Amino acid sequence: MELLPAVFSSGWASGVNAYLVVLGLGLYGRLLGAEGVPEALMRTDVLVAAGAMYAIEFIIDKIPYVDSVWDSISTAIRPTVGAIIGLLIAGDASSVEQATMAAVGGGSALASHLVKAGIRLAVNGSPEPVSNSVVSVGEDVTVAGVVTLVVYHPWWALGISATLLVLGVIAVLLLMRWVRRGWRRRRERRAAMA
Repeated sequence: MELLPAVFSSGWASGVNAYLVVLGLGLYGRLLGAEGVPEALMRTDVLVAAGAMYAIEFIIDKIPYVDSVWDSISTAIRPTVGAIIGLLIAGDASSVEQATMAAVGGGSALASHLVKAGIRLAVNGSPEPVSNSVVSVGEDVTVAGVVTLVVYHPWWALGISATLLVLGVIAVLLLMRWVRRGWRRRRERRAAMA
């Protein structure tokens, strides 16, 4: 695996769904013998715990507003997992390089987590319940795809995850403007009625 693209991309994916990243990388390493996957991610106890947590997140992520509470709790977890995966992928690199890779993994995880949480808050405001499920499944499919690319084509994974991060930031900024405009209109209507 190429170090920087693998760390950035797995970090980005961890910010969206950390448990699926751990599970996916571990299964690729254990079942398919993918090179560069850290041994720690292939352990049975790690795979079982990641699988159980992914199953819980899979359900919670479909429930409007409950998913935002879960995202709040995950604000500490996802970047930490991204940093740990970055450190594990760095392996026996110099301590400065290990620290750099942990920061890259944790930083990209934090950035993508904030984008995900912002978009999900906006989706929660939609009037129908289907959008949460559609967005959640889309996130999982995207994370699985990026994890696959991390293992087999890390530079492609870097390009895709960086592009998705930039597009996500733009989407959050646009959604924030839209939400603020809606709140302003609502206040104006209430003031006019009073």
